[in-house]
Amino acid sequence: MTRLSKSEPVTALSRRGFLVAAGATGVAFSFLTACETGDPNAPAYEPTQWFAIDANGIVTVNIIRAEMGQHVGTALARIVAEELEAPWENVRINHVDSDPKWGLMVTGGSWSVWQTYPLYSQAGAAGRTALIEAGAKALGVEVATCSAANGEVVSGGKKISYKDIVRKGGLAKTYAPEDLAKIALKPVAERKLLGKPITALDIVAKTTGAAVYGIDAKVDGMVYGYPIIPPTRNGGQVNYVMDPAAKEIKGYIQTVVLKDPSNTVPGWAVVIADTWWAAKKAAKAITLEYQPTPTTEVSEKNIQDHGRKLIADASKGSVLPTGNTDTAAALKKAKSTIEAEYTTATALHFQMEPLNALAFEKDGKWEIHTGNQWQSLVLPWLAAALEVPETSVVMKTYALGGGFGRRLNGDYAVGAALASKAIGKPVKLVFDRESDVKFDSVRSPSVQKLKMGFDKDNNPVAMEQHVACGWPTEVMAPFFMPKGEKDVPFDPFAINGANHWYSVGAHKVRAVSNDLANATFRPGWLRSVGPGFTNWALESFMDEAAHKVKADPVQFRINLLKAEGANAGTAPNSVGGASRQANVVKLAAEKAGWGQAMPEGTGLGLATSFGQERDMPTWTACVARVNVDKASGQVKVEKLTIVTDAGTIVDPDGALSQVQGAALWGLSLCLHEGTEFENGNVKATNLNSYTPLRIADVPELDITFVESSEAPVGLGEPATTVVGPAIGNAIFNACGARLRHIPITAAAVKAAMT
Repeated sequence: MTRLSKSEPVTALSRRGFLVAAGATGVAFSFLTACETGDPNAPAYEPTQWFAIDANGIVTVNIIRAEMGQHVGTALARIVAEELEAPWENVRINHVDSDPKWGLMVTGGSWSVWQTYPLYSQAGAAGRTALIEAGAKALGVEVATCSAANGEVVSGGKKISYKDIVRKGGLAKTYAPEDLAKIALKPVAERKLLGKPITALDIVAKTTGAAVYGIDAKVDGMVYGYPIIPPTRNGGQVNYVMDPAAKEIKGYIQTVVLKDPSNTVPGWAVVIADTWWAAKKAAKAITLEYQPTPTTEVSEKNIQDHGRKLIADASKGSVLPTGNTDTAAALKKAKSTIEAEYTTATALHFQMEPLNALAFEKDGKWEIHTGNQWQSLVLPWLAAALEVPETSVVMKTYALGGGFGRRLNGDYAVGAALASKAIGKPVKLVFDRESDVKFDSVRSPSVQKLKMGFDKDNNPVAMEQHVACGWPTEVMAPFFMPKGEKDVPFDPFAINGANHWYSVGAHKVRAVSNDLANATFRPGWLRSVGPGFTNWALESFMDEAAHKVKADPVQFRINLLKAEGANAGTAPNSVGGASRQANVVKLAAEKAGWGQAMPEGTGLGLATSFGQERDMPTWTACVARVNVDKASGQVKVEKLTIVTDAGTIVDPDGALSQVQGAALWGLSLCLHEGTEFENGNVKATNLNSYTPLRIADVPELDITFVESSEAPVGLGEPATTVVGPAIGNAIFNACGARLRHIPITAAAVKAAMT
């Protein structure tokens, strides 16, 4: 049962009916029913494990993706409903708890629609096929005379509703995995829901306060926990705890020093009290002494200098398989070269809902109640920490008051579980803002070095991009890392974006894990992950390269975006390849008035991206219009023009919101937010010192989607990757200042002008 709404009814799902088994070997569908004819109380019929139809014709779609404001349930449910021919008013969503049968439960990387679309489309189409066959039998007509529309099977003047088919029963059909591929999906021209305006299924719950978030979770007999975060993220060890003053605080119970076999929350202590406020107050009255750790005095400068040292050592890191990676020979023969270094600061998540989790053991099974983005990753940590089998842990699903990648790493749930185990009671662990930030899985600071060589005609003959930063996937999910040349693993989420679609001759992309960063903090996945900083460097550098050879930056990019060789694209996800990226560049430039005269101190800058991954490119281009006050260096972003080709747009309203949010986050990271490490932890711990974009600084947004019937891909993050470099390039065109570090400050702009 879902906990995402306090009031919306949820259809109970039977395990009878048409079942689906999803695993490494494929998907098998089986249609069965044991309904009594005409029974209004017939059990729900499950055309797959992904959805069910009850005896009232209500279709309930099971959602394994986290809801964090993006209406993911609406987007995924309409994929099923489209192929099933179910009326939208009869569709409901059910956010499910963790269970091995669901396969990989993860919400991130802009994957949700991309990964789910083929499966849910086939499931819906298979359900429609089975219902048509059952409907034909019930109507006494040939299957070939029947079609489905609006929740009914129709044959000439006869028809029967899905509701009545479920009540009648009589379904019996099996689909092997190879049969599914033969099931015809609806022609694009016949789509009624995909790409059309509809009402989000969860909008009422969200706007009336009925939606239930992790922080709302409660259970009888629970106590509250407040975490005392050690001075450094790794290697912490408590020497002693002194709590005499805390014992004078009403409601204080005890302070627990956690013992964590999984090493997820080393050095933690949790203050237990009857109320959260009592726990927080008591925490201030408690004295703890810690063992010093090797990273106690590490600073941002230490991390970045170490990254530079690693890049300088050619033996470090992994070279991605981009084709011809022998750049040394081409650069040696080049007529001219350009090189530059780019850096980015530590960035924080600052999701609205602070971290929280409720944990307790009931009937031999551990229940973890929390909002989370990657149950399949976190559940094994919980089992290891609690020293129980994974089958003895279930993660209960809630809405997230913001995720942005922070809740992919569900380490906070381990603290709640261990505290509960230690005291034998349910513990509701809630962070305040400062503890949330101190325990954040930050976006690692990065240092990047780029180089390009040109022939006598100023055509690129070779390009290199070397990126050093903390690697979140190496630290938390090493099984997710592919291998580069010489079988050296790399973290794709710390280098994606550098393996671009430009034709530049020999192309070397080297990903370098900054081991000092990994030791100092637990690197995290923040909205747009690697491309959020790799594309800052890449697209700033492409602009610098264009200016070096005296080429128009737009035309320079278009000339290099050739759909040939490895950049030609492949079906189904990247059909058209680099030509589609060239198209969004051209369209964005035209819409923004590229080449027109600008007022004094005003400039346009362009950047483009393929989004997250070459396997699922979201072709995006942004033109930023900025004004620079040359006296102060202050930058005002006046307008962002964004063109996106994401294939089929499943949910137009959701798509627009995703691009708007991603673009504004990119603006915020570029001009407004960032911190640094000092003495082993982040310097900024609240919104008085960490200053994301405010509403007064939001510019005009002009967002366009390219009409397409190609496979749908991701939209939650690509726009984040283009806004920063577009702004940086616009600043250069406005005042001649070239910035190579984000966040960009007024002082940095003024210094660069002089």
